[in-house]
Amino acid sequence: MRFLAITALLSAAAWAQAPSEVEAVVATSLGTFRFEFAPEAAPRHVEHFLNLARQGFYDGGAFHRVVPYGIIQGGDPLLKDAKTPRNLWGSGGLNQLNSEFSGMKHERGVVSTVNIPGKPNSAGAPFFVCVSPQPALDGKFSAFGRVTEGMDVVEKISQSAVDGAGLAVSPVRLVKVTIEKKKVEPFLNATPEEMRKVVALRTTLGTIRIQMEPGWAPNHVRNFLKLTATGWFDGTAFHRIVKGFVVQGGMGNTRANGAVHWADRWVRELKGEFREDVKHVRGVVSMAHGDNPDSATTSFFLMLGDAPHLDGKYSAFGRVVEGMEVLDASEKEELNGEAPRRRLEIVEARIE
Repeated sequence: MRFLAITALLSAAAWAQAPSEVEAVVATSLGTFRFEFAPEAAPRHVEHFLNLARQGFYDGGAFHRVVPYGIIQGGDPLLKDAKTPRNLWGSGGLNQLNSEFSGMKHERGVVSTVNIPGKPNSAGAPFFVCVSPQPALDGKFSAFGRVTEGMDVVEKISQSAVDGAGLAVSPVRLVKVTIEKKKVEPFLNATPEEMRKVVALRTTLGTIRIQMEPGWAPNHVRNFLKLTATGWFDGTAFHRIVKGFVVQGGMGNTRANGAVHWADRWVRELKGEFREDVKHVRGVVSMAHGDNPDSATTSFFLMLGDAPHLDGKYSAFGRVVEGMEVLDASEKEELNGEAPRRRLEIVEARIE
């Protein structure tokens, strides 16, 4: 009895969470994607989806209609029955909600509800996800969420083979929809003192330990710690070595499998934090950027030598405190131009 009481309390607490604090986790036969809610745009639609998902209403359904790289549509309860005739697919679970049109645009990743064609106040359980912008749908369908993770899965679903009516030949199964606490960006509100951490990079050539220096560039330290804490750097490569100058890595497109990462949602450009008094000397770690000085995101470099021409132009945020022999080893690597001939990888990055 005590166990049942505790379970009931936990369940009640989960239901009590505000829509802005949770996300939908959509498990499909092709993978999982997550989306957050926009209660300010369509509060009744958000409440309706949350209630249905928590009751397991969507579990066992399917994405029955797709437009390649356009939209995917699912949530019709009739798809739970494999014997439902194809001409009825998409007709179930409607006529439950009045429309809530808002200024939320049907951009890539936006989640919206399905109406009966030509009948505005006919939404219900079925929903669709925009794979690409769909401006023709603005003001005609009630947008209520946005994908935060797994757009690659949504794209895969949209590539399903379809018949002449746009229905999937073999619908991708909607295995389960659960409601979980929204993932929180690590170190978002951390103080400089809380960010005085050491990051260990375990690489192909050995381990490098980097002392974070939030006094030099607090937002760049915050960014590096966030990427480290989420495992974003794991499996990325050092793609550039200029002997006597820098070894550079930290780009997402260097992952061996080319996969996106769930923390991509928090990758954004950083405003430069340049200081003339912080010198780019051997062992200092700094952020790379493009022609725009405020365009640093994830790519960083470790100094192999002194480069005073970088001072005040790049945001140094840390210094190597252990593993200088790894920098020495990188300078012995065979190169093809500035690219290492063999793959040099960040196997794992961790905060100590």
